[in-house]
Amino acid sequence: MLAARLEGWQRSASRCFAFVGHHYDPASGLVELDYRLDGIDLQERFRLPPAEIPPQRRSAVTEALNLLHWVAGVSYWKAGCPTRIVFESMSPDAEQAAWLTDLYRCGLAEFAYCNGLDPAGFPAFPENADAPRKAAAVSLKRRSLVPMGGGKDSLVAWSRLQKRGDRCRPVQVGSAPLIRRLGQQLSGDHLVIERRLDPALGALNARGAWNGHVPVTAINAAVLVLVALVLDYDRVVFANERSADEATLHDDQGRPVNHQFSKSLVFEQMLDQWIRRRIAADLRVFSLLRRDRELGVCREFASLEKWHGLFSSCNRNFHLDGPRTSRWCGQCPKCHFVFLGLAPFMTPSALVRIFGRDLLDDAEQVDGFAALMGLDGRKPFECVGEAVEARSALAALQVQPDWAGHAVVRALAPRLEGLDLPSLEQLCRPGGPHLIPSELLDAP
Repeated sequence: MLAARLEGWQRSASRCFAFVGHHYDPASGLVELDYRLDGIDLQERFRLPPAEIPPQRRSAVTEALNLLHWVAGVSYWKAGCPTRIVFESMSPDAEQAAWLTDLYRCGLAEFAYCNGLDPAGFPAFPENADAPRKAAAVSLKRRSLVPMGGGKDSLVAWSRLQKRGDRCRPVQVGSAPLIRRLGQQLSGDHLVIERRLDPALGALNARGAWNGHVPVTAINAAVLVLVALVLDYDRVVFANERSADEATLHDDQGRPVNHQFSKSLVFEQMLDQWIRRRIAADLRVFSLLRRDRELGVCREFASLEKWHGLFSSCNRNFHLDGPRTSRWCGQCPKCHFVFLGLAPFMTPSALVRIFGRDLLDDAEQVDGFAALMGLDGRKPFECVGEAVEARSALAALQVQPDWAGHAVVRALAPRLEGLDLPSLEQLCRPGGPHLIPSELLDAP
């Protein structure tokens, strides 16, 4: 059946992508997003808790569904990168169309770079001529949804909110077992939003579809905007750091390519503007850690010992088809950066208890740690901290007796000679632009 749907499809002949429509049943919580790629029908599904939508919130819910439908379409459009985009039901106004064009081009910049494509050539979204809808307040309760990713960042954000006595609920998009276990430790009210990609996407990939990184945090943020409206929360509090603003590299034309675009302040501001203008004037989506670099978060997390045996930032835990490691693979850029970022604030034995081994005393890991320092102008395509953070962390380790003799530290320390590096204290000091509400700026 699936093979018959895709018979004869080739990415080189891809011409048209259609946003067909969406359907949401509050009683069951089922959300269905329908698309069509070159005549092939595709559907993505989410499952929310059953709910009853009050009349004053129904228009906002419809607008949130539009946002989710258009943002989640990125996973399917990229399969063929067709030049024609059409809308068979709701369509964006001029401002929304420009917003979506920016998201697809910037959010797929890594995808384009790795596939030898030019994101500037991706089609602009068509716009309708209707007057833009103006969002109103929808009387949401003052409480927070806190997206959990399984790593240190969301735990630090959760800890800060708990210390303030904020009414908050942990939530995950997708069914990763590690995140579920962690969320249940935080609260018996941990919320799981199920997500199901159309199986045809994997089959298209097997047929040679364009494939690669998509702005998944943008998709998660869009579905959580809908969840907040449905379940009556006025905040979605992410844990994306200031470090996410640094480009992974610059392409041959000098354009930034940022693996973490949908975690950046630029995207956060884009989303805030859309929500305020089109969805709900009293709903806020922001990052509580926006002023913090990775090293500042690592320093804070080092003192949260009750979570050391449960968290993991290794992305091999979070594949849609299930985990591919037991907490830490010890080989990927995420494992390397978290180990390096925590090391200045913890002992080798404490980190071995977390990771199962000492990654900084393994000579075979030198190249992996070196990549984090970006000495060649690029970092790994992963959610890791700034290059200067990796350099300064390693520089700090070479003067700490517990770490100075470790194989990776000894091998990489000479590469830092002559570099003017900030101190750890400077890098751990919060600062920079943000969208954090004033009452949370003094969060402990």
